[in-house]
Formats: sequence, C-alpha cells, structure tokens
Amino acid sequence: MQTTFTKKQLQDPAIQRSNEILRNCVHCGFCTATCPTYQVLGDELDSPRGRIYLIKDMLENERVPDEKTVKHIDRCLSCLACMTTCPSGVHYMHLVDHAREYIEENYKRSFSDRALRWVLAQILPYPTRFRWALIGAKLGRPFRFLMPDARLRAMLDMAPKHIPPVSLNDDPQSFLAKGTQRKRVALMTGCAQKALNTDINDATIRLLTRLGCEVVVAEGAGCCGALTHHMGKTHDSHLAAKANIRAWSAEMNGDGLDAIVINTSGCGTTIKDYGHMFRNDPLAEDAARVSSIAMDISELLVQLDLPEGENKDLSVAYHAACSLQHGQKIKTHPKTLLKQAGFTVLEPADSHLCCGSAGTYNLMQPEISGRLKERKIKTLEAKKPDMIAAGNIGCMMQIGSGTGLPVLHTVELLDWATGGPVPRALGDRSGSGVPILK
Repeated sequence: MQTTFTKKQLQDPAIQRSNEILRNCVHCGFCTATCPTYQVLGDELDSPRGRIYLIKDMLENERVPDEKTVKHIDRCLSCLACMTTCPSGVHYMHLVDHAREYIEENYKRSFSDRALRWVLAQILPYPTRFRWALIGAKLGRPFRFLMPDARLRAMLDMAPKHIPPVSLNDDPQSFLAKGTQRKRVALMTGCAQKALNTDINDATIRLLTRLGCEVVVAEGAGCCGALTHHMGKTHDSHLAAKANIRAWSAEMNGDGLDAIVINTSGCGTTIKDYGHMFRNDPLAEDAARVSSIAMDISELLVQLDLPEGENKDLSVAYHAACSLQHGQKIKTHPKTLLKQAGFTVLEPADSHLCCGSAGTYNLMQPEISGRLKERKIKTLEAKKPDMIAAGNIGCMMQIGSGTGLPVLHTVELLDWATGGPVPRALGDRSGSGVPILK
C-alpha cells in the first residue's frame, strides 16, 4: 500500500511503525475471510482491510477522527485472526493499537461513552474494586430491566453466580518446588482473574511446584495493562506495565528467573509485546528482557515433561483463545497436554473464530459479542463434550454465561490429572487452596 506521510510525520516513532505496517498491506482481502465482525456484519469497513483504509486516511491527514471511523475501529475485537491469515505479514495489532491511542487523544466521545470507559479503566484492573463491583452487579441484577443502555445490562450480567473469596496465594511470596528444583519462575497473577476465579492461580501453583518449579509472586506486579492499552489509554496502561517490568526485573537481577508464566492468554500477548511498547523508553532494555522470558503456562509445561495420564474417559471441547492462537501463535500445546494427561480432546468447527469476549468488548459491544458467543457455544456443544477447556479467563466467563457445560481452565484439568483436587467447576466445593509457604 502506498503511503504519503511527510518527513516530519515520520519523525514520530508511532507513525513510523504504522507506515511500515501500512506499506506491507497489498489489499488482497484474505483477512476478510477470517474476520468475525465482517462475517457477522458484512460491512467492508468492519473488516481489517476496511479498517486499515480508515486508519491510513486518519493518520496521514492528521484529522480529527469522525464518528464513522471511531465506530468501525471500536467494533474491532483485536482477535488478530487477520494476522494469522495475512500472507504479507501485516502487523495489524500495532496498527490498531496506534489508531485507538490516536482516537483517545483526538476524539471527544459522548458523555455516556466517556463515563463507561472511565469506569471500566478504574475498576477492572484493580481486583478489590472489581470484586466490590461484582457484588454490586449481583445485587443490581433483579433491576436489570430498568437499565436503558445494553452496555449497563451487560455489566450486570457479567457477575458470576459464585464470587470466590480472596486467595492469599496471590499475595507476594514464594512457593518452594517439590523435590529437586528445576526452574524458578514468576507467576503473573493478573487482575480481573483474581476476582473472578481464584482456582486458576491456585491450580497453576500446585502443578508447577509438583513439577519442580519454585513459583514466585513478585512484589509490585499487578495488571498487565492490556485492558487500558486496548482502549487507547496509553498513560494508564504504561503505568501498569512499568510496575510489572520493575517487579520482574528485580527478581531477574536477584535470584534469577527462568520464565515469567502467564495463565491468562490476553495478558500474555501484551506482556510479550512490552519490548515494542517501551522501545523508546528508558525501560527499553528491561522491557525487552521481560518479554523475552514471558511464557504462556502451556509453553512452560511442554518443557517440564508432564507425566502421562491414564485414560479418563472424559471428553474436553477445547476452545482456542484468540490471544493464544493468533496473538502468541500457540495452537497445539494445550491440546497436546490435555491428551497427554488422559483426556479426549475435541475441537469445534471454526475454532479460529472469536467467542466475542475480547477484554472489555463484551461490555462495550454487547450485541455483536452476543452473536459471536451464541455461534461459539453452538459449535462447542455440537461436539457433545463432558466439559469445555480454555486458556483465558475472559473466554471462560463469556462461554460459561451461555452454556450448562462446565467451563475450566486447561491448567485446572492438568492439575487434577497429576494429583490435584477435583476442580470446583466439576462439583468440588470443599476448597482446594494451596498451602501458603513462607
């Protein structure tokens, strides 16, 4: 694609990067075949190719974003299926992130939009605030019919039936390896996940220590910054990311780390991009070091020789989170590990398509998100599995809100298969917290 940015514009590193990306696009349209919003809405401007044209025009002409451009950029899930499909290697993620930042800085949204986005940015990345918000949503759900805005109704619907108690295992501390120590790793405990489902981190700690890893929850680490990053709120997202970079760098410079382990794939995609996000920052070197050892939990587990399990006579429909299969290009590890542990793994039709969760998307675009959720659940249930597994809390909440099947994190099943307790989602309510080791 030909671009006409001026020399002055190209002095801006963000414009320079977007120019590189735009020039790689050859208008082939392969991306339209795998774009969920294009499939649902049928509008060229709701495809990656259409959005690329809108972004190019907006950035080149340095114009104030108009309502049409903002609408179509907002409708993008950032599922990144287009990046998997693109034969020209167009890095759409960096381009759309730049566009969102530009819109945030140059477009005045309606009061209701600004208020909603502010609330989400001030609550979701903070587990305590989010926990109180979930309790409030549960109390407010009977009055759902009074809410005039579908987005507010979606926020009430988000609260799970069971809000777990706080897990002390998420506090800064170290968990010693069982037997001979093979690795020392930091666990990214996340933010929303700590309020929605504490079983995931507990299961991760049990499994990794059982396999010979010392697991460290670093002092000062918290939200990865993804939620605000994808809303274009760069200042907020970078503050969160910097706290993580400093916390994990301190561990790397101290007793050392073999990996930073992430069990929420949406976070993993962002943390692996810290090197790019901070390429022109004084923290550039530390950010690149952090990104270089960041791993999804499945990547680490394939290195640790998970023991072979006996046939469980249980079938698992595996949902591939977009941030894992498209953002991090991890497609086979979770399925391989589940099979190795003794489960029968089923893969639904159109497994490359998004479930509609996409961070805050299901709250800000509930109608489109709902249509994608219905289609995803239909393909998963068509396999008639005993349960559904995924590697991302957002996907788990989205799918779980529309199916009667148990929805678990992959690591919960692997923990159970190697000596851990029966997962809570399968009926064990006895409590299965990890002993806190000081």
